[in-house]
Amino acid sequence: MGLFLLALTLGLLAMGGFSIVEAFKARNADGGRPSAMRERVFAANVVPLEFGTITPRLTAYGEVSSTRELELRASVSGTILTLAPSFEDGAAVAKGTVLVRLDPAEAQAARDTAQAQVSEAEAALAQSERALAIAQDDVVAARRQAALRVQALERQQSLSDRGVGSAANRETAELAASAADQAVLSRRSALSTAQAQLDTARTGLTRAKITLSEAERRLRDTEIRAEFSGRLAQLNAVEGGLVSSNEMLGMLIDPNALEVAFRVSTGQFARLTNPDGTLRPLELGVSLDTAGGAIEARGVLSRVSAAVESGVAGRLLFATITEGAGALRPGDFVTVSLREPALEGVAEIPAAAIDAQDRVLVLGEGDRLEEARVTLLRRQGDAVIIRTDLPPGTEIVAERTPLLGGGIKLRPMRPDQAGAPAPARTVALDPARRARLVAFVEGNTAMTDSTRARFLADLSQEAVPAATVANLESRVGG
Repeated sequence: MGLFLLALTLGLLAMGGFSIVEAFKARNADGGRPSAMRERVFAANVVPLEFGTITPRLTAYGEVSSTRELELRASVSGTILTLAPSFEDGAAVAKGTVLVRLDPAEAQAARDTAQAQVSEAEAALAQSERALAIAQDDVVAARRQAALRVQALERQQSLSDRGVGSAANRETAELAASAADQAVLSRRSALSTAQAQLDTARTGLTRAKITLSEAERRLRDTEIRAEFSGRLAQLNAVEGGLVSSNEMLGMLIDPNALEVAFRVSTGQFARLTNPDGTLRPLELGVSLDTAGGAIEARGVLSRVSAAVESGVAGRLLFATITEGAGALRPGDFVTVSLREPALEGVAEIPAAAIDAQDRVLVLGEGDRLEEARVTLLRRQGDAVIIRTDLPPGTEIVAERTPLLGGGIKLRPMRPDQAGAPAPARTVALDPARRARLVAFVEGNTAMTDSTRARFLADLSQEAVPAATVANLESRVGG
């Protein structure tokens, strides 16, 4: 039994060694035959160039602000007596509404005192006017008396010349005339004093009226009113609170006077201006993205910032919102979209079709790719607008990949009539095409067993996935 087992073991070892030798011979024999090399063909989507007139859209981002805002500040210090019922953050108020009323006791007392001073000044003015009238009458009477004294003197002189009058009478007449002149001078001095007192009284009345006006203004300042219709914000006031002069109590914002500020590059700004450098009044759309959709508004370009801030490039533009301002609020971050001047003789292609050097892959003769340079004019989201000398209808690769380049043979995949990619989800294979792909999969030693099994399972179906067919045929080269 032992000899039998030994002989059986040696026989099995000899059979194993023989199988190993035959396997090495077969492998060496297969490796010596050169394999047929075929050109690899890639599949990619192609689109034709269609030239025409395109109106580019410029997209920017900006912030909404109000062009009409008012800070509610206390002009005088005091205690807040009452607040308006609508004095709440976000509440709408009408023009002229009393929002805050301060305690007017001190201002009222100051106004009454100023009113009394005005009355005193008016009384002093009236007295000065009466005194001036009396002084004027005194001057008139003194001048009349002086005239009479002069006539008496002339009569005495006439009598003296005829030898009738005496020298004593003549001297008395001269003294009386001189005294009359002195009385006129005294009355004129009193008239001047009365006029000065009248001017002083008038000045005092003016000063008293100014004081009264100031007191009335301070009394009015105890009431803070809405200068225009708007909404309240940033409120900081409570009843009974003590406020100081110029303390801010809130903001009044006009929700209908809104504008949006956004920044564009210098090149984009040049396309929005007239030849003389003035800004074109172009219409634009304003969109605010929300969870339930978008809030749309309309506006028009109004002005450009007068200076460029340090360290910032481009230009800051302002647009006045003309429609739909009621749904927006100052501080909203919005998207601005406006139409630029139309471009003629240009084409729009996918953005993935052009590389960093502004080159595209053109489908040439024999379905081989050629590189062509184009002029990039605008970027429009996932598309670009170009200008090129290529003839209309020229097909280019819609999406460049690192595997594609000049000279590579391509199997073009063109859009169908509906505009979707030509390859369907599944394709039907004829027996010869199916057998060729199966033979390729079974004879490809570079594939793993799982990959080979997956390809064979797909090829065994009546309708084979189009991705599988395209993948295999790009490797086969057919």
